[in-house]
Amino acid sequence: MLTVTVFLPTVAALLLAVGLVRGDRNIRWFAAAVAVADLLLSVVVFVLFQPGGERFQLIDRLDWINTETVHASYLLGVDGISAPLVMLTGLLGLCAVFVSFHISHRVREYFIWLFVLQTAVMGVFTALDFLLFFLFWEIELVPMYLLISTWGTGRREYSAMKFLMFTILGSAFMLVAIVAVFVSAGVGSFDMTRLLEPGGALDASRAALPMGALFWLFFVAFAVKLPTWPVHTWLPDAHTDAPTAGSVMLAGVMLKMGGYGLLRINAGMFPEQLQAFALPIVALGVISVLYGAVVTLRQTDLKRLIAYSSVSHMGLVLLGLGSVAAVGGALTDAGLTGAAMQLFTHGTITGLLFVAVGVMYEKTHTRYIPDLGGLANRMPLVSGAFLIAGAASLGLPLLSGFVSELLVFFGGFRAFPILTILAVLGIILAAGYILWMLQRTLFGLRPARWDELTDAGPVELVPIALLVISIVAVGVYPAWLTDVFRDGLEPIVSGYNTGLAGIAR
Repeated sequence: MLTVTVFLPTVAALLLAVGLVRGDRNIRWFAAAVAVADLLLSVVVFVLFQPGGERFQLIDRLDWINTETVHASYLLGVDGISAPLVMLTGLLGLCAVFVSFHISHRVREYFIWLFVLQTAVMGVFTALDFLLFFLFWEIELVPMYLLISTWGTGRREYSAMKFLMFTILGSAFMLVAIVAVFVSAGVGSFDMTRLLEPGGALDASRAALPMGALFWLFFVAFAVKLPTWPVHTWLPDAHTDAPTAGSVMLAGVMLKMGGYGLLRINAGMFPEQLQAFALPIVALGVISVLYGAVVTLRQTDLKRLIAYSSVSHMGLVLLGLGSVAAVGGALTDAGLTGAAMQLFTHGTITGLLFVAVGVMYEKTHTRYIPDLGGLANRMPLVSGAFLIAGAASLGLPLLSGFVSELLVFFGGFRAFPILTILAVLGIILAAGYILWMLQRTLFGLRPARWDELTDAGPVELVPIALLVISIVAVGVYPAWLTDVFRDGLEPIVSGYNTGLAGIAR
């Protein structure tokens, strides 16, 4: 099941590459059919996952490299952390295809790289072998670079290269950490399921590098991708110049690779180090929240504004991650669950924001906020979606953003009340820049040149409808998602509490 879900987009890319589908119109609808099929498969994966069962389920395993010195496996599986993110990738992959129907330049190549990107991201969320995890992590760079540099706008070559350089630098830190884990005495395997067990194979007394050094090597790699301050500067450029589908995938799931790595590896493998370094991690998160919010207030480009708001909102993931410093069970669990929920909810919210902005840009050919205004009367459906996404982004109750932020603040306040209060100020600033953006873009006087604008068409309404439904569904009844995330995080919380008990004894 997982192999088919992960590699169906790549099979479709190969069929496009050999020319079995011809004609731009046929290519677009073929891509849409494949994206629908992959979304259905990803939903099936989510439904088949059984909370309370085995930690890792739907396992696909095959020996890949098996020598006296190196043992690596093709090992895929999902737990409560990864199953929702696989579904998120399928959802945003479908949205990315439908918002790309206007692409007319090298259509075949465009959808080939979009499908390769989807496989790489799904592979990261399902790989349970470190070598396979790193391979998927690196494959993602190629399609994203080409999507920005070939089909982007503005300084697209500069932005694509900046994205590539930052991410490769982060990957170098991760590669050193993976090799150090492998060569540590008693490990000799890339199997993450062994290393994630409580008291697993990675022993501090036999590690090739100090455990604190391993923790920070992984942390830097994931912080670049998240991104957090001060390694965030590639994101606004990449978002601004990427095509709409690139922005949807970049904000919706690629940033989540960083948060997923922090939860899976930093929290899962290094509970003692996470507790010891919780204060600087939370401080970085709060700086990201406030810095991103303040800089967002100064933006006049819609995509750049949403990009900086992502820096702010991803800082909440670090706040939730650092909440493990709180002694006790429920609120620690709330903080980590909120961090995981933030990955999912931010993906759907920013995905909807970028879809709406993309449709507006196709109609108006500008993202410059002072040039817009009064679009609500001419584009009521797009404007309504933009309002819902904006309200969810600033944390309005009954929408998904409220749930994740509330859980993060509950968990963070127990551990670091002062820093958490500062982070809450970021929500106040978010209300400022979101409402300012909505007022300047959708309401007020409408310039005469926008009097002939038309609303979104049927193809563009598909991703809008799907994302609005997901935002409202999580906001109204979040338990269907929080219960799954909590099941995946329970072994991490248990390992942390066991470590505390050992220290107390």
